[in-house]
This record gives sequence, structure tokens and C-alpha cells, in this order.
Amino acid sequence: MSWLFASGHAVDIVLAVIAVELVWLMAKGKGGVDVLVRLGPGVLMLVALRAALVGLDWRWVALPLLLSFPVHLADLARTRW
Repeated sequence: MSWLFASGHAVDIVLAVIAVELVWLMAKGKGGVDVLVRLGPGVLMLVALRAALVGLDWRWVALPLLLSFPVHLADLARTRW
């Protein structure tokens, strides 16, 4: 089972589930931008996790983490504030 994490495939499975959720929400008529902004930070953090698990350079871990913050702020601005 450790190979699932060492290869990053555990994250791939979670990303696939999120992709199914995205399709399901779009089919229900939810707005495209709202759904993408809501799911975006989590997806970006998962991409960073995958990069760390497979041993990529630290920049490939830092970049999605850095990008997730403004997307998270956009989500807060659109839905909660």
C-alpha cells in the first residue's frame, strides 16, 4: 500500500474524485466560476502534495501552494464576504 503514496497515485485518486464532483456540480447547473473557485484551492494543495510525495524540486511544491492562496481569497470574497 505504501507504493500508492510513494508514486503519488493516492493523490491522483482524490483528484479523480474531485473531477467527478466538478462534472456533477456542473451538470446540476452550478456556475462554472463559482465551482472552480471553490474547488481550486484544494486541487492546488493536492497538486503540491503530489509533487512532494514523488520528490519533485521544492519549487514544484511551493508554486501550487502559492497559487492556492489567492484562489482561496477569491472564494471567500465571492461567497462569504
